Amino acid sequence: MSRLLAAVLTVAAAAALAVGAALGIVALLDATPDQPNTPLITYEHAAQEH
Repeated sequence: MSRLLAAVLTVAAAAALAVGAALGIVALLDATPDQPNTPLITYEHAAQEH
């Protein structure tokens, strides 16, 4: 019975650790500011006359 209890506690601890790590990663990603979406190359479009 003690092996079963140890296995259940190990699984519960691993699940809690995984959830905590996932929440920490999401918090870190939300903390970083978004980078501006500015293109490195711009193309000048000539006005087409019809």
